[in-house]
Amino acid sequence: MTIALYAFTCGEVTGFREGFLEGETGRLTVPVPAYLIDHPRGKVIFDTGLNIGLRQNAAKLLGPVARDFDVDLPADADIVSQLAALNIAPRDIRYVVNSHLHFDHCGGNGLFPDATVIVQAREWRAAQHPKLQAIGTYSPHDFAHGQSIMEIEGEHDIFGDGRVVLLPTFGHTPGHQSLRVQLPSGPVVLAADCCYLKQTLDHLHLPKFAYDKDQMRTTLMRLRVMQSEGARIFFGHDPEFWQTVPQGTAIT
Repeated sequence: MTIALYAFTCGEVTGFREGFLEGETGRLTVPVPAYLIDHPRGKVIFDTGLNIGLRQNAAKLLGPVARDFDVDLPADADIVSQLAALNIAPRDIRYVVNSHLHFDHCGGNGLFPDATVIVQAREWRAAQHPKLQAIGTYSPHDFAHGQSIMEIEGEHDIFGDGRVVLLPTFGHTPGHQSLRVQLPSGPVVLAADCCYLKQTLDHLHLPKFAYDKDQMRTTLMRLRVMQSEGARIFFGHDPEFWQTVPQGTAIT
């Protein structure tokens, strides 16, 4: 009854540094992570990376945010290509979990038509808002594919055994969530965008923009507590940290 965690770099995104660290200038290129959790009762993908359509038509798919971000998604970097290297097909995935519904976290959802998508109910509602879609915060091109949607409220134990547990980490968006994975070596928290960088957690250095910065600070303090209790925090887009994460092999 073992459980395994795998990490993948599904391309890169370049944006303004102040979008990651308020007050800083210039631009920053960051990895786009996705994860596989192989549990005895099913395989879970946590975040699905970028939409493969960005290779042909980034302006259309990104909409207004195309002026803020440059994306790089090599031919072999999408999540399905990465899984194929492990002899895993899209039909083998039971659940797709989205930390939130921004383009670099749910763009590959449509590649898993048979999976159930698990998302916080408040995030799903926000993503349907016409004004937020109009300004490019959310794009139905990334997440509206007709899959079964499991809308949850707060903490959720996916398999009921305490080993793959979703944690509400609101602030970056209305319904952002992180994932705690209990490995034999101890807990790992896949923070996603509630904590972009190690510097975010170490110095409470927030990005310029967030849905609710007070909620984000509360979330970061919760991460600090989990870290002090022994959890390893996997930061959402930290390029230096990401160089230390094994790619495509089981994380121990």
